[in-house]
Amino acid sequence: MYQYTWYQWLFIFYLYCFLGWIFESSYVSLKERRPVNRGFLRLPLLPLYGTGAVMMLWVSLPLREHLLLVFLAGMTASTALEYITGWCMEQLFRVRYWDYSSQAFNLHGYICLSSSIAWGGLTLLLTEVIHKPVEFWIVNTSQALLLLWVLFISVFFILDTVQSVQAALNLAKVLDSMTHMLAELEDIQVQLALLKAETNQKLANIQEEASHKLAAAKAEAALYRTSKEEQIRSLTRRMSELAHQRQHMALHIDLYQRGILKRNPGARSTRFETAFKELREIAEKQLHK
Repeated sequence: MYQYTWYQWLFIFYLYCFLGWIFESSYVSLKERRPVNRGFLRLPLLPLYGTGAVMMLWVSLPLREHLLLVFLAGMTASTALEYITGWCMEQLFRVRYWDYSSQAFNLHGYICLSSSIAWGGLTLLLTEVIHKPVEFWIVNTSQALLLLWVLFISVFFILDTVQSVQAALNLAKVLDSMTHMLAELEDIQVQLALLKAETNQKLANIQEEASHKLAAAKAEAALYRTSKEEQIRSLTRRMSELAHQRQHMALHIDLYQRGILKRNPGARSTRFETAFKELREIAEKQLHK
């Protein structure tokens, strides 16, 4: 049982990546009431499910005679995989691609009790029902044909993974830039408010002295107003430039980045929450055009 060659294991990985994509996309599409090509990649593959399936098969192998132990082993291993994957992806890409924070008994939003139980149930379903005909088919299929399929899929899988990782890293940079621009915009707004308040107070003080030094006071007031108005215009121009840059950056993310947002409707970013919401809204508008 489970004595496979390296390319058989790899084919099993791709097969369950695809079956996981069907399951996840169907579930999310029903939830969102629209078709959703779920996942991090553009290909119809979810590596988390493929890796989880291979792990389930490995950990269940010495426990095949004890279904409860198979359930517990699969649940534990898959939950650990989900937590590690979620944590690593958020640290690397600054985006949480799934979030269980609203679920009961969750841990940092990466895992939750209901998901863990589902993983255990999937382990039993996989080992006792799904994998038996899959194994029969793999063992009895031409190994040369199987190897060709694995090599063919691997080329596209590697290319898609590289492009998707690069797109996610670039998306993190966009979120970082938009967040810094927003912080600068808010700082300029505070400076403008203080500058206007200071200008009004200073002009009021000058006017109080106008009865004693009318000509000098008027000249001083005019000079002061001109100076402050120039500062206000400068800050206002900078605000306009920043707002335009943020809008341009948000509207011109590439297809891969828009695809990541569309394929992961439940994703969020704790660090770049405001910028991520803006990009999400733009992606939604473009989706419904």
